[in-house]
Amino acid sequence: MQTESMLIAMSCALIGDLGSISDAERTLVEASQHLTITPSELAAARKAILAGGDPLGEAFLRLRSSLQRRSDGAVYTPAAIVESMMSWLSSQATPGRIVDPGAGSGRFILAAGKRFPDAELVGVEMDALAALMLRANLQVHGWSRRATVRVEDYRNVTLPAFEGTTAFIGNPPYVRHHDIGEAWKNWYAARFAEFGIKASGLAGLHLHFFLQTRLLAKEGDLGAFITSSEWLDVNYGSALRRLLIDELGGLALHVLAPTVQAFPGTASTAAITCFRVGETQAPMRVRAVPSLASLNGLSKGQDVARDRFLNEKRWSIIVRPTTTHQSGEIELGELFRVHRGQVTGANNIWIAGKTAEKLPESIKIATVTKAKDLIEAGDQLGCAKALRRVIDIPADLERFDQQDQHQINAFLAWARTQGADQSYTAQHRKAWWSVGLKDPAPILCTYMARRAPQFTLNTCGARHINIAHGLYPRQQLSSVDLATLVAWLNKNVSTDSGRTYSGGLTKFEPKEIERLRIPQLGTLTA
Repeated sequence: MQTESMLIAMSCALIGDLGSISDAERTLVEASQHLTITPSELAAARKAILAGGDPLGEAFLRLRSSLQRRSDGAVYTPAAIVESMMSWLSSQATPGRIVDPGAGSGRFILAAGKRFPDAELVGVEMDALAALMLRANLQVHGWSRRATVRVEDYRNVTLPAFEGTTAFIGNPPYVRHHDIGEAWKNWYAARFAEFGIKASGLAGLHLHFFLQTRLLAKEGDLGAFITSSEWLDVNYGSALRRLLIDELGGLALHVLAPTVQAFPGTASTAAITCFRVGETQAPMRVRAVPSLASLNGLSKGQDVARDRFLNEKRWSIIVRPTTTHQSGEIELGELFRVHRGQVTGANNIWIAGKTAEKLPESIKIATVTKAKDLIEAGDQLGCAKALRRVIDIPADLERFDQQDQHQINAFLAWARTQGADQSYTAQHRKAWWSVGLKDPAPILCTYMARRAPQFTLNTCGARHINIAHGLYPRQQLSSVDLATLVAWLNKNVSTDSGRTYSGGLTKFEPKEIERLRIPQLGTLTA
């Protein structure tokens, strides 16, 4: 299968009777109906599927670009994780219905079909090609009559009433909030509000799927989802954290180590969340999982009282406890407010290039635009000469003389042709062309790298965009205080305090920088 058209043709050949497919699937079929699958190719695919393989899914992952798959949230789950989640499910109940909210080629549905031979199978999948692959796999196993394939958005799905236990299990698609429409963000906030929970529009699609599962499920239904783990700590994950305690009935949380490739080809760590709707008393089991081999059917872990989860804003601290706080320590946030740098909305426009040569020098501001700027500077950024310039035009253009206004207007006309006025960021500014760089921060730090943050004393007064954080003192601090603190932070802060993703990429949000524990300032400067 060298093309998607051949993959479609193979899926159709395996399905046989196409009478029940959706309109979206039929459109794909009609475009590929001229292609022929040989008997030997068909037999080989059947043999591989019956042996437990996923030749259709593997072909899909090979043929569909990683960029498109990421934008669609199409990341398929390794077999070891699927089997461990199924083992956990079978230890909890014998469900009469299995629902997979983002079925893909059917890795979870097929495993459920084997594990629970009497269960109804429901696969929900928006991608028409993935739905065809799912139907083909079900047909080869002889399960088409016990299965339903829904080619639609999971958030639109309704399910018929069911007397037995329904299990929701799978890998909900990860799509960032930037690619989620306002109507769905409003739906998310409104439906959470029905549970008395405030929800943020910054939540990714996988969090929407947790919510929809609660809306579809009845008390006693259960499930397990594998997702990225960022929701454990970030502010927009607070709604899901509350839902798991109060409504969805969280039972267990298994956080995989960054070295575990739960989502091949992505830089994201994973968490497996297990739940039983209506459970509000039992402790939650937590575990940091060092390898796929140690998943052990999700049977191990430490039980933690539910009150602990209610009282902790960062759940990763519960899963991976930090070192004990020492007496005399304070949080860095007691001395500094930490702010991410300004978002330009279009670095290729607002970081000065040849098109900006005639602009007034006063609006071309020396700015830290790469983490490398700080890493190479080390403890102190004393000269701005090597930094790039960010074009920061005031909202009021009347302050410029006629010649400067002419050059600025010419630049803005060009910027419009590049779509600079259409970005989300530009449309939410007072004036679309005014980047609005923050005041210089006395200390700058990197926040995402395969290393600990670099803290740098900003003695040259450079500005920073959103590749760095700025540390702004809450009280007056001397230059000696600042330099001493920078030296201590660079020597003592490790990646353990941040959020580590697959491949060792570690991220520190502003609040995580503020929560860093440091000695009392007087102790440092003594």
